[in-house]
Amino acid sequence: MGEQKERMLAGELYIADDPELAADALRAALLTEKYNASSAADPDARRALLEELFDSIGDDVEIRPPLQVDYGYRITVGNGTFVNFGAIMLDVAPITIGSDVQIGPNVQLLTPTHPLDPDLRRAKWESAQPITIGDNVWLGGGAIVGPGVTIGENTVVGAGAVVTRDLPPNVVATGVPARVTRRL
Repeated sequence: MGEQKERMLAGELYIADDPELAADALRAALLTEKYNASSAADPDARRALLEELFDSIGDDVEIRPPLQVDYGYRITVGNGTFVNFGAIMLDVAPITIGSDVQIGPNVQLLTPTHPLDPDLRRAKWESAQPITIGDNVWLGGGAIVGPGVTIGENTVVGAGAVVTRDLPPNVVATGVPARVTRRL
């Protein structure tokens, strides 16, 4: 394994313009291209593609194309989860999605982050922080979840919300940035 991939997997600053990471990204792009072109009439073929793409995927999971990922191998999805059309999962760091999660259309799970220092940014350094979505969470359509965020079980995130900080279990959060508006 090369230095830049090791740095990425360790959560350190790394340069994504690396041949090994480019090969991993190409693998993911080709698998998602196949997945996105697959027939709804062939759920077994779709499942096989997701098993090859993701780190792990539970039983009774439905992910409606189109789907976009960075690498795929840093994504885990629990049993009974539903992901609607247009999901973007940038998995530079791990993305852990619990069981029985409902993800609306056009939701973005974004682990990458970039240095605030303009010289480091110009030199193409980046890093990422993991995202964890607890069991039975509902992410409304168009929600965006940023790097390093954990969303507790049973929480509901309103459509269009931008989640930049952890959310506790059993709440409703809405707005930009997302704020708890109600306890469940």
